[in-house]
Amino acid sequence: MTRLQGKIAIVTGASRPGGIGVAICRAFAAEGASLFFTHLYDYDKNINPIDADESWPDLFAEELRQLGIKVGHMKLDLTLPGSRSLLLEEVRKVVGFPTILVNNATYSVDADFRQLNEALIDAHCAVNVRGTFMLSAEFARMIEAEKNIHSSHSKFGGRIINLTSGQGKGPMPGNLAYAATKGAISVFTESLAAELAPLGITVNAVDPGPTDSGWMSEEVKKALLPRFPMGRIGLPEDAARLITFLASDDSQWITGQIIHSRGGF
Repeated sequence: MTRLQGKIAIVTGASRPGGIGVAICRAFAAEGASLFFTHLYDYDKNINPIDADESWPDLFAEELRQLGIKVGHMKLDLTLPGSRSLLLEEVRKVVGFPTILVNNATYSVDADFRQLNEALIDAHCAVNVRGTFMLSAEFARMIEAEKNIHSSHSKFGGRIINLTSGQGKGPMPGNLAYAATKGAISVFTESLAAELAPLGITVNAVDPGPTDSGWMSEEVKKALLPRFPMGRIGLPEDAARLITFLASDDSQWITGQIIHSRGGF
């Protein structure tokens, strides 16, 4: 399993043991990629306190290093000015030049029309829209600058993979700000893909559908299960397998796609 041998990847939002970000990191590492992941305990402890552990990223990094790869990580709040540049500088310093970016970090707080307010909208936009957009743009500019220096390397390119939530497949009542900002990521993915194709950078998005990443109660699982014709609820590893393929050289002819990998949900 060496599809990503020699590659360096950034995965944002790998904070919780049961999360999709962590599953992506494990899958990448198993394929030989060195990794730099971000985490934000201050967010996790409010959203999923049972699964939040401030010391866990250090333990996870050590687990990944046992596979013989370089690993770095940092606490990162994508809403802060300069956070994207700081991240890219740290990645290059700790593990090397990255050519894979997975925008997995997200902000999600349930709110219907009665609860919606300016602060809630701004918080969702700051992470899901501005954070994803600006990190993707700065990542692409970094690769473009490197490509200009090494213009003879025609294969030099990269991968950007965004996470969406199926908001284009139907309404998501009770989660208005989240659904709208994730919808913006889908539109951004399609347009950015066209801009970056000449640089050899593919841009795709993955909608993993409802995924048992630690947030589902038994009642939620029972309600969702009949809607999965394959007989089980999605797991973080399901999303990780697809994202690993999109990060590999095998996916070089796939760009601008929103892939709904939902087990028939």
